[in-house]
Amino acid sequence: MRNFKRLILVVFLLLLAAMVLIFVLDNQQPASLHFMAWTLPSLPLAVFVLIALLVGLAVGPLLVLAGRLLGKEGRGRAKV
Repeated sequence: MRNFKRLILVVFLLLLAAMVLIFVLDNQQPASLHFMAWTLPSLPLAVFVLIALLVGLAVGPLLVLAGRLLGKEGRGRAKV
């Protein structure tokens, strides 16, 4: 049973890696990012999408953690 779970995990990770590789290879056209006065050089579109994904993966859990920490502060107050 333990080996089966490990096999499923390996297959899932290989499929995920293959999907990321296919995505990167399909999105090689250059794109430049302009935001207000800030401009990035022309890079493959996949680079911008993967950076956005990584930033979202980092910021999402931080927001959940901040919400939990801020939620604990309000629990000690008397409810009216």
